[in-house]
Amino acid sequence: MHLYQKNTFEDCIMILRYILIIFIAFEMLACGRRESKKLASASIKDTIAYTYKTFKQRDPACTRPDSDCTVVTIKYPVFNGLIELNDSIKHKFHTVFWGELNNITDTALKEYAHHFINASRKDTLRDPDRAWSIESSAKVITQDTSLITIYFSSENYAGGGHSFNEFGFINWNRKKSQIVNLKDLLNDGYNEKLTKTAEQIFRKNNNLTAADSLNGLFFNYGKFFLTNNFLITKTGLLFLFSDHEINPTELKTEIDIPYSQIKSLLRPNTVVAQYIK
Repeated sequence: MHLYQKNTFEDCIMILRYILIIFIAFEMLACGRRESKKLASASIKDTIAYTYKTFKQRDPACTRPDSDCTVVTIKYPVFNGLIELNDSIKHKFHTVFWGELNNITDTALKEYAHHFINASRKDTLRDPDRAWSIESSAKVITQDTSLITIYFSSENYAGGGHSFNEFGFINWNRKKSQIVNLKDLLNDGYNEKLTKTAEQIFRKNNNLTAADSLNGLFFNYGKFFLTNNFLITKTGLLFLFSDHEINPTELKTEIDIPYSQIKSLLRPNTVVAQYIK
């Protein structure tokens, strides 16, 4: 009787372990889905070799741990033989995340970090319990024979009450070796219809009627505008608002516009032609 109860107990423990493993596995999958939801429609097998490089620079005068020192950390891809794209990636960090440093013309990341660290030292009102920091990354999302897309994200703290989260994209035309802008994809005069379509999707995503006001949501005078942050995917154009553009705590900041809804705006023979059915 005792042996039977012991085996039953051990069996129960084993079953609980299996359940826990399965639960963790599902949680990991769920987290993966949540993390990649914005970019899920954009996964294409890599076709050009690249490696990720991590740049890290901390205030050399600080002898405390990283959490108490000004630190700049940047992770980004370096593509074999694509000099223009590699330069554009570094430049993107400057123009999107470090807009206050426009007086710097050198695109070297060391120069950016040096300027940021010096600025932190001059902050006479800095919080003694929180150090300035930049944590940025660029991640390759898609590749094919015509297109490379890269997703940028950054969390920056430079004094004040809170940090700022910024996002950006590069859509790279491989054949022309240049960034793809909306005007390269859409016919002249596209802005009004594109913005109208985007607003309809935005309101639907956030359960807002056509009559609901946008005041208080960071839209100037309550008028909807479309962010410049967009990603080319297999199914459409994905727009993503940054924190400073709208209130991210109350709104869904992603707008996915299917090609089918803007087909009349699309130019022929562009990098998205391969995705149009």
